Parts: sequence; structure tokens; C-alpha cells
Amino acid sequence: MVFGGIAVAVSLAFGIYSSQQIFRPSENPQSTEVEYSPTTSASTNSPAKTNSTKASKTTNETIPGIAYLPRLEGKATVVMTVKGQPITIEVDGTNAPITAGNFVDLVQKGVYDGLTFHRVVHEPQPFVVQGGDPQSKDPKVPVSQLGTGSYIDPKTGNARYIPLEVKPKGSDTPIYNKPFDATAQPVVLPHKQGAVAMARSPQSLDSASAQFYFALADLGFLDGDYAVFGHVTQGFDVVNKIQVGDRIDSAKVTQGAENLKI
Repeated sequence: MVFGGIAVAVSLAFGIYSSQQIFRPSENPQSTEVEYSPTTSASTNSPAKTNSTKASKTTNETIPGIAYLPRLEGKATVVMTVKGQPITIEVDGTNAPITAGNFVDLVQKGVYDGLTFHRVVHEPQPFVVQGGDPQSKDPKVPVSQLGTGSYIDPKTGNARYIPLEVKPKGSDTPIYNKPFDATAQPVVLPHKQGAVAMARSPQSLDSASAQFYFALADLGFLDGDYAVFGHVTQGFDVVNKIQVGDRIDSAKVTQGAENLKI
């Protein structure tokens, strides 16, 4: 798959993080990196498309526990401040209600305040800036050990995970729990520069929890495999300046909080 003049082989793994990893919340986390391989074709480390199909009629009722997850019915605006500078994010609950609802709920709970960006990839091509590991609120946890953390619901004492949620163009509802072939049918929320999406394990479609990433460039090869839930409307220059170890000063819902249903 060609990106920026070279082929990009990508394995998005959200696990034990170094500065070269994305996210794997798991009882037995594995370290898997996002790899850039300048070959003539995508390798087997690319996000899997083998199980992708056309839009199905998968509904909320088919996903165990989904009715208990927060939902965003409409849109909301989140202002995330990093090193004193604001990043404005439009969160799209119309097209990604569960993923957007999860994010807005965590913002409302103050989960992201003080968390670290543990992964920034600009080379060999602009890729992602990732943060949101709740473990990073503990200053004793080094950045090199971040990436396995998930949001722990204080009411249950258990981690809260959300299913992969992708809405194809022309579909009334999103598809859940399965990768979707976006090369055959585009998705409503693509990985354009400035997109905000949830990190997850490639081995588990329902492993997204709190960690998210900003797309530093158009990353269409991720469409259908990772859930975009919003985009940066102002402050992308701030995103581009984020470095590993930078913390989120605060994240606040400034509009649309009434659209969150818990």
C-alpha cells in the first residue's frame, strides 16, 4: 500500500508501548510495533482485510453489553489543552455513537486530564500522535512502560471496552465487531489528516478503551479497521508539536454535553 511515495506496512498494536507502538489492553499484553517497510506491496503486518464484507445488518442488539455503554446522540465539541495551547475536536456521535460517547464520557469524568502522550511518529512518514493511557497519570510509571492501560470503571472495578464501530457510506447504522473493506465501499469517517480515532489491538476488535490517536496525515489504509470518531477543527499545529512525554493539561466538553446519554 503506497503512502508518501513508499509502501507502508502497518501493524497497529496497542500493547506494551515504546515510542513506536499503539495500544493493546489485554490480560496478556504483547508488544507489537507499527512498522514502516519500504517494499513494493503491503506485508502481512498490514491491518487485516480478509474478513471484511459489504455493509451488514449488524445492530446494537447483537453486541452483548452495548446497551450499557455511553452514547453520543449528535455532535459535541471537546477542547483539549496541551502545554497551554488548545486543540478543538469535533466529536461525531451521529456516525460513531458508541465510540464518541465513550470518549466524551471519559472527558466529562476528567480521565484525560494529566495523561501523557506516549507515542509520536513523524518518521519515516507522518503517522500518529497517541495518548490516553490512564496509567500515565502516575508519574512513577515511565513512558517506556505505557500502553497497556485501560479505563477502569470505579463502579464495577473492571475495564470498560468498546467494540470496533465503522459506518460505511450509504448505511443507516454502523457495523460492529468486524473489520470493513473500505476499498470497496468508503466509510463515513475516514482517516484524514486531523482525524481522531480509538486505538485497539489488531487481535481483538473489542479492545478499545481510553487510548486514542491523532492522524498526522491521510491514513486511508486504516479505514475500516480502526474507529474514527471525530476530527481536529482548530489547533492541528499544536498536535504537530506534541512530543513524547507531553501531558494533556485538561480536556473539556464545551458544546454538546447534553447529547451524551449514559
